[in-house]
Amino acid sequence: MNYILKISFALILILSTIGCGKVEKKEKESIEKETVIVQMEFGKWKTENDSLGVELKTKQFNKWVDLVERAGKIVCNDSLPKITLITGDEIKTIYFQNPCWEEDSYKIIKQKNVFEIHNDTIFKNRESIFPIDSLESVLRKDIENNGVNPILSENSEKLMFFISYDKKNGFKKLPIILNKLTEKYYVITNKTDIKIWLTDKEYFKPPPRPKK
Repeated sequence: MNYILKISFALILILSTIGCGKVEKKEKESIEKETVIVQMEFGKWKTENDSLGVELKTKQFNKWVDLVERAGKIVCNDSLPKITLITGDEIKTIYFQNPCWEEDSYKIIKQKNVFEIHNDTIFKNRESIFPIDSLESVLRKDIENNGVNPILSENSEKLMFFISYDKKNGFKKLPIILNKLTEKYYVITNKTDIKIWLTDKEYFKPPPRPKK
């Protein structure tokens, strides 16, 4: 009788262990599903290598112009400046298409193909000013214009985003602006090929208009 009780107890113990193992496994799988991290890359060209990216740590810069100059030096060293944003369950890496000013290798960009955000405010053609809350609607008009309106962008592939701040305004909101801009761009285009320049208005000037 004792022998039978011992066997029964052993079987109960084994079954309990197996049951607990299954519960733990399910709990682990549930936790893993809940903590899935979404990783996205914006502004990266297909031919570019991950190893070329150099992180811009915004907290290390007190002046906006210093951050812009650092971005330019990274480009001049044949690398790509980038900023990594971590929000909730998403990791977003944003690459910038700044030119190398040391080589004067900038290209002429038509003003209508420029979407400017200066001091967290949207500027279009230097005349139209919009609050950042209207980002999606203003951006959609530009992207979906396809050359119809002569003062808006020719097409989304030619659209260039300039982001800048002046001395009187800090750039603490830069990560928020970048997150919103890339988010809205992706919602409208379903693409991640956004072209962003970090610029400084004090030395960045458009090329002179040709004389008539």
